[in-house]
Amino acid sequence: MRIEIWSDVVCPWCYIGKRRLETALAGFEHRDEVEVVWRSFQLDPGAPSVADETIAEHLGRKYGGGPEAGQRMIDQMEAVAAEEGLVYRLGQAHRVGTADVHRVLHAARDHAQRAELKEALLAAYMLEARNVADHDVLTEIAVSAGLEEARVREVLAGTEYADEVEADIRQAGAYGATGVPFFVVDGRYGIAGAQPADVFTDVLQRAWDDSHPAVEMVGAQTGADGAVCGPDGCS
Repeated sequence: MRIEIWSDVVCPWCYIGKRRLETALAGFEHRDEVEVVWRSFQLDPGAPSVADETIAEHLGRKYGGGPEAGQRMIDQMEAVAAEEGLVYRLGQAHRVGTADVHRVLHAARDHAQRAELKEALLAAYMLEARNVADHDVLTEIAVSAGLEEARVREVLAGTEYADEVEADIRQAGAYGATGVPFFVVDGRYGIAGAQPADVFTDVLQRAWDDSHPAVEMVGAQTGADGAVCGPDGCS
């Protein structure tokens, strides 16, 4: 089974959705046969590459009421995150673009390393309020997830993987996604938003059953007309 996840590291619901999916997978009988693939999506493509305001300031300016009103909106989000064991510092984080972040994610050598880097970036931004758009900070986080520093700086110095990032975004649009997180299971089942863990559990089981249909038994399993053989002989 393959689960594709479109998300952005500056999206607070994306981290919550990740935790809820992990909760569902922890209780899923076939967890070891599930492959998780992280896809790119820019939540705020108009955000600056250089930080100039906090999220609280941005929300207060966008919706009115100043930073205090922005922080009140954030407080509600942080309360939800806390229920998943995530202690957000979102009000102190800065509004920044993530094009370079996604390019570095694509530079991971495999899905496992990309998943590790994704977790590290989400934690850095949401829990530590670090500026993940800063190339030095981004490089440090990527190296901590096992990427080579020289390779990360090479990617950041150019436009490598920009096409792959754009392709992910176009695919999300083709699926009808207008926001994130957005999950697609086996290319058939879409889940929009950070749904409760039991929603993920239901979809995982449905997708598994669809791809592994039970065998319908026809006829008797014992007796002359339906003889079978097993470890203990034939009957």
